Amino acid sequence: MKIGVIMGGISSEREVSLQTGQEIVNHLDRSRYEVVPIVIDQRVDLITKVQQAGIDLAILALHGQFGEDGTVQGALETLGIPYTGSGVLASSLCMNKQLSKMLLNGAGVHTPVGFCWQGLQDYDPQAVERLGYPVIVKPNTGGSSIGIQLVHNEKELQAAVQEACSLDQTILIERYMKGTEITCSIVDGEVLPIIGIRSAHSEWFDYKAKYEAGGAEEQVIQLPPVIEQSVREAALASYRLLQCKVYARVDMILCQDIPYVLEVNTLPGMTATSLLPKSAAAQNISFSQLLDRIIASSLHERKQEWGKMHYV
Repeated sequence: MKIGVIMGGISSEREVSLQTGQEIVNHLDRSRYEVVPIVIDQRVDLITKVQQAGIDLAILALHGQFGEDGTVQGALETLGIPYTGSGVLASSLCMNKQLSKMLLNGAGVHTPVGFCWQGLQDYDPQAVERLGYPVIVKPNTGGSSIGIQLVHNEKELQAAVQEACSLDQTILIERYMKGTEITCSIVDGEVLPIIGIRSAHSEWFDYKAKYEAGGAEEQVIQLPPVIEQSVREAALASYRLLQCKVYARVDMILCQDIPYVLEVNTLPGMTATSLLPKSAAAQNISFSQLLDRIIASSLHERKQEWGKMHYV
């Protein structure tokens, strides 16, 4: 089987995507697959490079806009090329943090309280004062904690809002919740071991903590059975409600024993320090075995979806 690993892209997460892509390339079983790295540098690259590669399946190692937002998934469906992970709808929903929060809240899944601003014209420090400092300011789309800041007072607020607005027209202001950061990786509807996260040098799990060696302590966490059950239920409810398929990662914060969903990642990082491979390893699933499972499940999922729509 000829597999193309699509990486790079045009989002602010390009460098993380390149790391993810290279890690996947390194761990694909060469006795089973012919591997073709496909680096995307601009939007027009995708269709041309994919068609030239003549692949049987695309592994998506993209992050952020034009990668996780359903755009690439839709293009590959048009070309009739199966791809890994969630489909167009789930990719688009999970990329839009505000929309996914509304859906989750409507279904009774806890998320941090806050509000949404449509650019700098909505800037209202009094509203933030009423919400209560500290707050988290973040772009509505994107990931890897890029553009996200912890704000302690009005003096810090305007700079944080301006930075977030430079990355996205819509931004979120959420009350900062102090608690235990956890992440739930889900593969084929199965919740893998839950990982607890403690940043080594910062108050929260920021970009440096995520991607610098030694930036955070990440290990399987043992929770009381009742709390673990509520965490697993919240993760699966989020995964299913947002129509995720094959695999995803649900990030939460455990505050006063209640899990609050921060976001759902449809294309979680797969770098050497990423959380999904660590969670899989805790269940004795190697990186190569994880990729085999994602590939098999994705082929099955696309066959199910496309068969229903008479694509094949």
